[in-house]
Amino acid sequence: MATKQAPTRQAITLKGSTNLVTEFFKYAANTILFQRGVYPSDDFHMVKKYGQTVLVTQDLALENYLDRILSQVNKWLLTGSVTQLVLAIISKDSRVTLERWVFDVNLVEPPADSTTPSAPKPESEIQAEIRYILKQIVSTVTFLPIIDEPTVFNILAYTHESADVPADEWVDTDPLAIEASKSQQVKLRSFSTDVHRIEAMVAYRYEG
Repeated sequence: MATKQAPTRQAITLKGSTNLVTEFFKYAANTILFQRGVYPSDDFHMVKKYGQTVLVTQDLALENYLDRILSQVNKWLLTGSVTQLVLAIISKDSRVTLERWVFDVNLVEPPADSTTPSAPKPESEIQAEIRYILKQIVSTVTFLPIIDEPTVFNILAYTHESADVPADEWVDTDPLAIEASKSQQVKLRSFSTDVHRIEAMVAYRYEG
């Protein structure tokens, strides 16, 4: 007699997790650049993602730049070489760092005392966590200082010493830190897959 088996959920693979995380960085970067006015609002258009509307650049130069950055980040995620990504917003005139959006990249370790594998995390749950982070980025305009000067941005990647770093595109650089006496920090939500855990925070210059 045939018996029906309960459906099982496939654990997300390293490649699948890497693609999810890379895609998150794309939409997080676009959301930050729009919300903080680094690029004109007319440069963005609305798309549906994660069950909500997100804004994505239409500026081809910016789109190509982000794609190049994220293509390398994807490779580093696959090899476990990247530990942190930072999007820094800098005053165009004074070159002073105004904000640092920090995303820590951790590998999910299975519990040491566990003899049975934990149930795979549903993708719907992962997407819900990502949705909350993006909504939180949008809501930061309620407490972050107003930026009323032209700004530029830079993306920094912190990698292991053994990481394969393309010399023509990535160079050792200043961390673009904000002096501790003038820095305020707000921890944002995190999200995780079966492979990666991303923890987010924003540090901003506060002269008050």
